[in-house]
Formats: sequence, structure tokens, C-alpha cells
Amino acid sequence: MYNILVCDDERDIVSALQIYLEAEGYKVFTAYNGNEAINVFSNNEIHLILMDIMMPQMDGITAMVKIREVSNVPIILLTAKSEDTDKVLGLNVGADDYITKPFNPVELLARVRSQIRRFTKLGGNISLENDEILTIGSISINDASKTVQTDGETVNLTPTEYEILKLLMKNKGRVMSQKEIYESVRNEMAFGAENTIAVHIRHLREKIEINPSEPRYIKVVWAHGYKFEG
Repeated sequence: MYNILVCDDERDIVSALQIYLEAEGYKVFTAYNGNEAINVFSNNEIHLILMDIMMPQMDGITAMVKIREVSNVPIILLTAKSEDTDKVLGLNVGADDYITKPFNPVELLARVRSQIRRFTKLGGNISLENDEILTIGSISINDASKTVQTDGETVNLTPTEYEILKLLMKNKGRVMSQKEIYESVRNEMAFGAENTIAVHIRHLREKIEINPSEPRYIKVVWAHGYKFEG
């Protein structure tokens, strides 16, 4: 059984999500602001977090930043706003995905399953043969331990960032579109959500590149996508 933390200041939304998730067999922990979410997370084994952005006492972005200091647990943001700025900000500080309220329960459950499957290493269509270490330049991926090192130093990546890096490294020199990357990593159709890949890659560059504005490894090919060089 997987444990999911649902945090939203609207109790009706928390109750509805709890019903949907428990019907799928998940155990649900609830919180109604960022402080409560951090407390619940600190005292329980949580496999995924559904986090509202706009909340009293502590907002979801602040709470997520604090959680990211100690964990790479998948975090899906819930936001009542449709503006791209909220989504980009969330992805930039460590969110794995977002969904805009009012949400479709079927879509939300699909995203939850996808993130948990990736985090627990049970699914996905990307793997390294014989759990070998893949090294290009100063970057090394150990798929057995799901760790990444740059110049011998361990880099803390989210599950989504890890899968994107692994995909690009396995396809070194090949240009891949945002849509192709999204569908390969998510194992689902993009339906217009592939623009989130640019944000994940920007965040990934900040972690693995010496100078993110002049990347050595993850290169953009204008109007076509990205490729890994080294």
C-alpha cells in the first residue's frame, strides 16, 4: 500500500481526493496548510504528495522547498490558477507535475499512478542493461541505486529530472523533441503538456552544468528539441 499526503486548505477538495485515492487502494494522510504538511511528512512514510499552492500560514511552494531539502518524493501541485507563472515556479523549485483545479479525477489518478510507478522503480520503459553505470564526460548515472554524480559529487535530482537525464544520455547525440521526451519519460500521451519539459531541463541544467547558460551537455536544437553531448 502506498501512502499519499493530500494538502489543501479547502476541506471539500481534500475529502474528495481522499475518497478517490482510497477507492484505488492508497492510504491517505491529510493536511490543510504547509506547516501541517511538513509535520505529517516528517512523521510518516509518504510516497507521493498532492500539494495546493495557495494556502494560509505556509503556501505550497514554501512547503515543497523545505521538503525538497530532505527528500525527492514525487510532488504534484494543485493550483486554482491557470497562469503559467505558477506552474513554472512550481516546476522550477522541484515539483514533478501539476494539475489545475477543477481537475478531472481520472486524469489526476493517472498522474498519481505514473509518479508512484516511477518513484518506486517498478515501471517506465527506460533502463540500463545489467544495471551498469553510464558515464559521459563528468556525469555518471547508476541506475541500480538511482544516483547521479557530477565530477564525483552526488547530485540531488527529482524522479522526473533523473528520467529525463537518463533518456538523453542513453540517446547521446540524438535530437529529441519535447513531446518525445515527455511521452518517453511519462509513458503517456503528452496532449499539450510537453512544454513542461523545458522547465525540467532548465532545472536539470542548474544542477549538472557548471554554467547553465552555456551548457556543455544538454544542448537545445532550436525548433527541434534537445540533445545530450559530451
